[in-house]
Amino acid sequence: MSGTSLDGLDMAYCHIWKQHDTWEFEIKHSQSIPYDSEMQNKLQDAITWPADQLLSFHNSYGSWLGQQLRSFVENTGLQVDYVASHGHTVHHKPEDGLTFQLGEGQHVANASGFKTICDFRTNDVALGGQGAPLVPIGDRLLFKSYDFCLNLGGISNISFELNNQRFAFDIGIANMILNHITRQHGLPYDDGGKLAKKGTLLPDFLAQLNALEYYTQPYPKSTGYEWFAEQVLPILNLVNAPMESLLHTSIHHICEQVAIQVKALGHKGQHTLLVTGGGALNKFLMEVLQEKLGDKIRVEVPDKQLIEFKEALVFALMGVLRSEQEINVLHTVTGATTDSSSGVVFLPS
Repeated sequence: MSGTSLDGLDMAYCHIWKQHDTWEFEIKHSQSIPYDSEMQNKLQDAITWPADQLLSFHNSYGSWLGQQLRSFVENTGLQVDYVASHGHTVHHKPEDGLTFQLGEGQHVANASGFKTICDFRTNDVALGGQGAPLVPIGDRLLFKSYDFCLNLGGISNISFELNNQRFAFDIGIANMILNHITRQHGLPYDDGGKLAKKGTLLPDFLAQLNALEYYTQPYPKSTGYEWFAEQVLPILNLVNAPMESLLHTSIHHICEQVAIQVKALGHKGQHTLLVTGGGALNKFLMEVLQEKLGDKIRVEVPDKQLIEFKEALVFALMGVLRSEQEINVLHTVTGATTDSSSGVVFLPS
């Protein structure tokens, strides 16, 4: 799994099984490989490249993924059934019938030596869906005891059950703006939100972010780097303020938008909100989020391994479901015409 926050490659070795019609899991081994600045720049800039350059990187990045997987397997002595690879999303314009994840499957398979299942989004987009978010199938099958499942990666997304159907959508910006701000000052991220906590609120900046048109759109909806570059960055670039205050205000914006959605979806009584993704490690963000949500919605942060590797786990599950020819993409989530069993299988040569 490689996410829009551009922090690195996540690999998880998972045992997934079914017991009494319930899916169970264990993450047995995990590893993150941080991207160096060269790889970060390539992944960020690839959206602007011409087709031949993009496809060349699609192949070489796929080979690199396969090499990392082979090293991970060899160093830990694992027995592997297959690799489920999300790749790295570069283009995501479902309204134009387009989504593209870097990391060509045959190159992953050849370099790793393992059967590879990847390209989980294209089929749903071909069926008229958003191709995102995909994690809610895992929320439904593995984390159904929670009322809401919130992922705070580069983008924030949420899933929930309503009338015995799963729904989900991208709420909006999350770590993408925080990491962009810190990288402008030579830091990969704000450790624990310590810098953000020192800042002060910038009311005009907050109001501009909250006024973004995307937040008024009904779900199903999804977004990505294009939206950040075209709509969010122009606002951020015009603000002359200390890094700490930019981070502080951005966190208040992220939490306000999450709280608006959760409160609108919640019913009477107490609710639980499971939070994973890199944002869950930001203590200041978690404090502000709980404050915005109030007493009736309890924020639950799991252990660090699940925080960091939940998405990788869910793509492993999606690979299982694809192998078993069971549904792994929900049309109620994506807006497609039908549920599907998505993913393309590549065998190593």
